[in-house]
Amino acid sequence: MVEESLRKRKGEDSGKEDGQSIQSDEPQTTNLQKQAKKLPPAHGICMIVGTIIGSGIFVSPKSVLANVGAVGPCLTIWAACGVLATLGALCFAELGTMITKSGGEYPYLMEAFGPIPAFLFSWTSLLVAKPSSFAIICLSFAEYASAPFYPGCDPPQVVIKCLAAAAIVVITIVNALSVKLGSYLQNFLTAAKMIIVTIIIVSGIVLLAQGKTENFKDSFKDSKTSVSSIGLAFYNGLWAYDGWNQLNYITEELKNPYRNLPLSIIIGIPLVTVCYVLINISYFTVMTSTELLQSQAVAVTFGERVLYPASWIVPLFVAFSTIGSANGNCFTAGRLVYVAGREGHMLKVLSYISVKRLTPAPAIIFYGAIAIIYIIPGDIDTLINYFSFAVWIFYGLTVFALIVMRFTRKEHKRPIRIPIIIPVIVTLASILLVLAPIISAPELAYLYCVLFILSGLIVYVFFIHFKFNWPQKISKPITMYLQMLLEVVPAEE
Repeated sequence: MVEESLRKRKGEDSGKEDGQSIQSDEPQTTNLQKQAKKLPPAHGICMIVGTIIGSGIFVSPKSVLANVGAVGPCLTIWAACGVLATLGALCFAELGTMITKSGGEYPYLMEAFGPIPAFLFSWTSLLVAKPSSFAIICLSFAEYASAPFYPGCDPPQVVIKCLAAAAIVVITIVNALSVKLGSYLQNFLTAAKMIIVTIIIVSGIVLLAQGKTENFKDSFKDSKTSVSSIGLAFYNGLWAYDGWNQLNYITEELKNPYRNLPLSIIIGIPLVTVCYVLINISYFTVMTSTELLQSQAVAVTFGERVLYPASWIVPLFVAFSTIGSANGNCFTAGRLVYVAGREGHMLKVLSYISVKRLTPAPAIIFYGAIAIIYIIPGDIDTLINYFSFAVWIFYGLTVFALIVMRFTRKEHKRPIRIPIIIPVIVTLASILLVLAPIISAPELAYLYCVLFILSGLIVYVFFIHFKFNWPQKISKPITMYLQMLLEVVPAEE
């Protein structure tokens, strides 16, 4: 057995096999819950703030403004997105403290509706939503990191894509090597991004105090109020808030999740909302709507006008910010791959844990490889719309699962119990976000997304439900080879 050879290399006893505990001279577990001892209590807040504040606030302001057409509705959209993200996160807080399993929406859908919706979520998330999100963030990082080297013109696409691919490789390696290293990197980058956020906000407040308010006059003039434009504006605004549910992907690794999960949400997301609104106000103190729409990199333009000759600080810290968001995204999404593999809904090797490092290394490497594929045709705006449409289908379904389990799982202990009106509001908002763009401005991309989600049913029927033997015969030698190469074994039951 491959597990035996790995145990011998570690000087361990080979008395237990097939996913059971691995015995050694020192007590050792091969399961992610051990990492809870290593993650500090403040890590939850850093994970939320560090994952949400990333590329979105530096990319989405143009798209939100382009869809609504004026400053007033633009700021309103940013605040409304923060409120919706907070309500959604509160729903996830009840779910996360009721079902304390990692994997985000996956275990909640499994508990409420059974394996098919859970599989469709993992199918869509692992192959579309999560890797495309990772790719968008790294492309944004590459744009800002390369902008200072190409003054007066756009950086070549080949440079942007190569730099984005390099960022994905580095982040994947860091998170595959060490949970502790990944969490320390996240904390450092969160501190760095709060520096640039503070610089932009303070600069904007100073300019407002000096009377720079002309861009806020008639702020609702020429605004667009169609359902389609508002829906697309919400897509781009909510993209900047994406990450509000990230702690639910690492619930098993949180210390005292009953306390730290809701506390991190209550502190983290309102903090991000206030920062986002103030950052947008700062942008509009130095740029008109037209100038903001024409800017290649909004934060860089802001820095050039306000911080010159220290404007180089902005692209540097924005690069830190986006890398921090990408790192948090990789840290949590790798757990979804791991949990899906553990449940038998993905290749078995994806649920294996590194013997030496206790990380879900195969899952993280798989996730990074898929993300690199999305960089090749990567157009940020198209990817955001595609990502948002897919992800809000499952956000709505997961929050609806909370409503269903209030009646079907009354026996579950609920350390947090939110008013039922909150999940109802979030479910209705999710339905509007999914249907509004399709009804008012139908595009083939939405049809392709739905067809891809439904294609998971075919995969489920043939490979999960009937469990054909020939895929197992093919995957078994591959699994054994990857076990020896990566030194991984099944997690403890």
